[in-house]
Order: sequence, then C-alpha cells, then structure tokens
Amino acid sequence: MWFLWLYLLNTFFMLIVAIREVRRPAKALIWLTICLILPVIGFGLYLSTTNPVCIRRERLTSPHNKSDKLPDSFSRSALVIDHALRHFTVHGLRTGQVQVLTNGIETYEKLMESIQNAQKAIDLEYYIYRDDQIGHRITNLLIERAAAGVQVRFVRDGLGSRKFPRFQIKRMMDAGIECRTFFPARLPWILSNWNYRDHCKIVTIDGKEAFTGGINVGYEYTGLKPNVGFWRDTHLRIEGEAALDLQTIFDAHWNIASPEQMKTRTHRYTKNEGTHSENITLTDRPVLSGWLAEWGAELGTMDGTSIDKAPNKGALQKAYVQTFEGNPGIPTPIIREVSFICLTQATKSIDITTPYFVPDEDIIMAIKTAVARGVRVRLLVPSQTDLSTLIVGAASRTYFGELLEAGVHIYLYEKGMLHAKVMIIDEEIAEVGSANYDLRSHRLNYEVCEILYSDDVARELMKQFERDLTDSVQLSIEDVQHRPLSQRILDQGARLLFPLL
Repeated sequence: MWFLWLYLLNTFFMLIVAIREVRRPAKALIWLTICLILPVIGFGLYLSTTNPVCIRRERLTSPHNKSDKLPDSFSRSALVIDHALRHFTVHGLRTGQVQVLTNGIETYEKLMESIQNAQKAIDLEYYIYRDDQIGHRITNLLIERAAAGVQVRFVRDGLGSRKFPRFQIKRMMDAGIECRTFFPARLPWILSNWNYRDHCKIVTIDGKEAFTGGINVGYEYTGLKPNVGFWRDTHLRIEGEAALDLQTIFDAHWNIASPEQMKTRTHRYTKNEGTHSENITLTDRPVLSGWLAEWGAELGTMDGTSIDKAPNKGALQKAYVQTFEGNPGIPTPIIREVSFICLTQATKSIDITTPYFVPDEDIIMAIKTAVARGVRVRLLVPSQTDLSTLIVGAASRTYFGELLEAGVHIYLYEKGMLHAKVMIIDEEIAEVGSANYDLRSHRLNYEVCEILYSDDVARELMKQFERDLTDSVQLSIEDVQHRPLSQRILDQGARLLFPLL
C-alpha cells in the first residue's frame, strides 16, 4: 500500500513538472527522468533549482525607448538591430565613450585608477570576488575611499564569492562600506533560489563611468597564476550617459541582495591577530604603478610579446550603446533574444568568441541560416577546459559537426584559458558582456550585456579576434568524425544534460 501511495504521489509531482515545463520539452524530459529514478527526491531537487519565488519583478525597460534611433549613416543591419532591440533595453540608445580592455592587468590598472579618483560614489557587483593579491588591493582601495567620504556599495554573489572571508566583509563594513550578498548560500535562499546566480561584473564610479564584461576579481584573470596559465578575456570601460544604464542595473540588484548580518563601527582597522591581512590604516594608499608594471612585464614574457609594444589599443572610442539585463524572474530570456536578433540580421560577417557554447536549437538554426544567406561565420572556443567546465565542454563538442557541415568556421584557442564573451556583426556592431552561449546564462543567471554601434570599437575587437586566431587551430569535419568512441559517448551523455547546464 505504501508503494502505491508513493507511486501516485510521484506521478502527481511528475504531472506538475510536465505542466510547468511544457514550453521546454527537453528540460521537462530530463526532470521527468530524474523523478523516475529518484521518486519524490527528484521533485524536491526540481523545486530547489527551478523555483524563483523571491525574484519576480518587471524587466528594466524605459517608456522612452521608442524615440531613440541610430543615425542613418549606419548600415541597414545596424538600423534594423537597433530598432528590434530598443524595447528590450534599459533606457534606450545612449551615447558614450568606450575603451576595450583585453587582459586582466590592463583592466585592474584602469579600475583601481578610477576607484582612487572617485569623489562621490563607488558601486561594485561581482560574481567572483577573491581575497587574493588582486582582491586584497581593491578592498584596501575601497576602504580608503570610504574613509575619504565616498559612498561605497559592494555586492557579491553568494555562490561564486562564497569563499570571500567574513573578516574582510567586517573590515569593509567597519569602514562604512555597505555590503550585501546576492542569494547567500544559506536558508531560506538555498531552498528556492540557489540556482539563480548573479553572474554580472559591474562597477560604476560617480554615476558617469562604468566597467563591465567578463573579468571578475581574482589573480587568475591576470594570466599569471601558475596552475591556471595564460588568460584571455575582454572587458569594457564606459564613460558618459551610457554608464547610467549599468547604474540602473546595479540599483535593481542591490534591492534584491541581502544585507550582511554584522554590526558596524566606524574606526581605523588594523590587522587582528590570526588573520592574514596586512596592517593598513585608512589613510594608506597602495602604490599601483610599480607592481602593475612588473606584472605587465611578466605577462609580456608569458605572452611572447612585450605588453608595451602590443598594437595600439585602449583609447576611448565614441559609440552608441544599448544595455540589456538578463533576469530569470521574467518569462523573456532577453540576452538570448539579443543574440538571436543580431545573428538573424547580419549581412556580411559574424565572429563569436565564447568560453561555453551550449545554445538552444533556435540559436543553432540562426547561425546555420546566416551561413546559408552568405554570411561568414567564425566561432572561437577554448581548447582546454577545467573540471568545473568538463561537462559543458563535452556537450559543446556535439554541436561542431552540424555547424561545420553548414559552413561555420570553428577555431580552438590553444594558448590558455579563453573567457571572453564577444560577438562582432558586420564589422560595425559588437556584443560584449558577462553572458555565455548556454541556457544557464540565457535563463537562470542575472546577466548584463552591451550592444555597441561603432566602427572603431568593432574594428578594435576584430583585430583582437584575428590575433586570437593566430593562437588557435581550425577544426575540420574530419577531426570531429575521427574522435575516439569513448569521447563521443561522453560528449553525447553530456549533451543529454544540456537543458540543465
């Protein structure tokens, strides 16, 4: 009798899963299988990973978006993309100055310089914020600026930054910094929202300067961490009115995040015995130029070229900017819509750089039909994966055969870790942000991306793409067909899990 009641209860739970996921049959099938293998327990896992009970809100859009449009001097594809995307943007089309940053050292140098020069407010939001050589210096700078009267707000993701030590949070709060955690890994969040992560990387300075892209706060992003190796990434520094949209996104996420549960005091902080932090008063100012130059030289040695002699880059370029927020609390996967519209409106070329490539069938079809229209499509993905991305990398390989057959050029980056998230359309439009080409970024994470309309910015990103190709090998259809049987079985098994990745 108990077995019969268990069967009926589990059948009822499976009906709930089927009804809730009717719009995504592949995901429903995976969860129904899990519920069959793990009766009742499977349904509990389903609820804990797909039930955003505390995050529902309207998307960040503006009623004024209808009035903004690109100048007619832009190409037809740019004008169509601008028109199609304006209703998804935060505040419509903005003007701004954009600086492309292509490695961690360059990014941290500009970021810390801007933090030091802040006069009114600093807001930081990161998926990963480590307490290492990089994180500790930035933390000290934030404490210094807070002591100088600058309002500082700090948001970290509860999972990605779970190892950030409490004593550092206490230091920051004692200095007057407001600290919050996005869906902390504790009750009640762990029962309902732990699977919905804040994957954004946002810093705003005085409401007129902002940073965003793929680079978190951690030593590995410098490319100098021994067990990680060379790291290729792309970040943006934005000045002007376009920075206000990132401020809007930060404010929305700040209201969702949970305040840190600590009492604060305003005093000078010195190292407590038993911690590994440096003795520092709030008036100390770390010297940045020396160690940045040293690290830059070291990176140049690893890179094989001098960082000082690299092609001229890093200048601010004028651009029209649209900002988008991915929000799992709304039905529309906005970041996915942005990529889909860009792919379907390209007329000459599409160049995609992404560390994780596990898209849905609509994105695959958009890429294949672009090739059928005569558009040159190139896809750059990393050759190496770590343990945390092993399943994603395996699932990604199952797409290569049909894409190569359709005429897509696929390249495997072999120099080190490729973490940039960039798409360049018709050498005039660029998408740069925090989102990967997978269902997690499109449906489960809070993400941010920028669409940039600028020949200069697109040209700079194109030059970096071409440099990356020199450190890559092109994949052929024969390479895919001649893979070992064991690898093909592993890849197909990983593909079965792709709705959950």
